[in-house]
Amino acid sequence: MQDYVRDIRELVGSRPLILAGACVILQNQEGHILMNLRSDNECWGLPGGFMEIGEDLEATAKREVWEETGLVIDRLTLLDVFSGAELYYEYPNGDKVHNVTAVYLCQDFAGELRANEESFELRFFDPEELPDRVSPTMRPVLKAYRDLERARRLASSNR
Repeated sequence: MQDYVRDIRELVGSRPLILAGACVILQNQEGHILMNLRSDNECWGLPGGFMEIGEDLEATAKREVWEETGLVIDRLTLLDVFSGAELYYEYPNGDKVHNVTAVYLCQDFAGELRANEESFELRFFDPEELPDRVSPTMRPVLKAYRDLERARRLASSNR
């Protein structure tokens, strides 16, 4: 967790914070998406995290992907910005967060996968066969992504 969030937590304890962040749906050539088994809640999520002071959301997305996966990403496409009740989360340590998350799509990445201390494992999944233990705040994101992909497939099959 960044120093900024840690500093704020020292002031407010575990009371709810509104935090801006970004995550990335990295899609490989087979159409599978990269997920990480997070060490903080032992659920699968998408590479991403909270914005640092002075950082824009795209820079947040690129930095977090690099830190969490070892991959360098290039072109990002904004899927949507997610917020509201579905993105409220209470961490196992009691910290409460209302997330505002920009979600990007990316097929343009390079490097060798390597997990850091935030992840137990990194793995590509078929979007229609995701693991059972998905982080609650990622469920609406993944649903929106699957809905978009299904609509794209339907549109291309109707041509």
